[in-house]
Amino acid sequence: MRIDRIALSGFRNYDEETAEFSPGVNILRGENAQGKTNLLEAVYLLTGAHSFRTRFDRELIGFGCDWASILADVDSDGREQTIRLLFRRGQRRTVTVNGAKKTSAELSGVLRAVLFSPDDLYLIKEGAAARRRLMDAAIPQLRSRYAQLLTDYNRLYENKTRILKDWREKPRLLDTLDEFSDGLARCSASILRYRASFVDRLGELAAPIHRDFSGGSERLSLAYRTVSTVTDPHAPAEEIYYQICEHQERHRQAELDAGQCLTGIHKDDIDILINGVPARTFASQGQTRTAALSLKLAEREIFKNETGEYPVLLLDDVLSELDAGRQEFVLNRIGGGQTFISCCEDGTIRRRTGGRVFAVRAGSIRREE
Repeated sequence: MRIDRIALSGFRNYDEETAEFSPGVNILRGENAQGKTNLLEAVYLLTGAHSFRTRFDRELIGFGCDWASILADVDSDGREQTIRLLFRRGQRRTVTVNGAKKTSAELSGVLRAVLFSPDDLYLIKEGAAARRRLMDAAIPQLRSRYAQLLTDYNRLYENKTRILKDWREKPRLLDTLDEFSDGLARCSASILRYRASFVDRLGELAAPIHRDFSGGSERLSLAYRTVSTVTDPHAPAEEIYYQICEHQERHRQAELDAGQCLTGIHKDDIDILINGVPARTFASQGQTRTAALSLKLAEREIFKNETGEYPVLLLDDVLSELDAGRQEFVLNRIGGGQTFISCCEDGTIRRRTGGRVFAVRAGSIRREE
């Protein structure tokens, strides 16, 4: 799986730029605020038309532009395909694959990528939202139905939240409350089964990576945590649905009193343990970084095992945040697929990887020989 060529028009700080990439390592070198992360964002958008930096398409459009376009030739599952994303101010984005219109959910899985940014180094210590983002970014690329389920869940959640917030001024809104709660329960039953399965695989693959990383001295383990009434997240969806309904009923009055949605999978989390101890509370900074790296490398292995080919790996200025030992560990494990590494100075990275180097400056991309 790889990106052969990308063309950007009106995207972020790129007016008109084109680049052809190596199927191996590509090093994006340049000072801060020159466009390196913007280029990685464009690549990541090809995996499902969702940015890892913003919720709003308008922020992807360059200053003074009315639209932005990303056009890319990719090789996926042994097929050459052309993906185009078009963002217009005040309009819905347009997604096409080989000229045929697709939804964002349908785009998921055409190209797959794993992103690792400096923020991910704090994945272990941050709140539950960061670990949900890990699941919600990875799973749609493997299971396209998940993307649609998540879209449906978020829509239902927003509607239910508005009802709970406004029902005192508009009591008739309560007539539809149970309908939205039921829809949330049905979406939740499927979503959490996907999540639980993913976390199981992530834990199985991250444990040996972390063990090697720590010199055999530490044991990493993961557990998926959802609403308390769900006794087995791998049970049939119908069984989980009734258990979620039970949880909703228990909290119905509390939600009405609070005016907000208090129950649901939007509060799910991954419990991360090192040697049986909660990492979020007790892990050192070094342990936190090692665990985060292990999770991201394990995510890459899941994609490889599932699809037969490595996803595109995006390392956004993350190596500069690591000591020499952790840098070496990562670089020794990125072979076999296409990788993009952004950095301020390529230095030893070029020598250690033999990668193709691109100088990124003020929205221009120039290949260096």
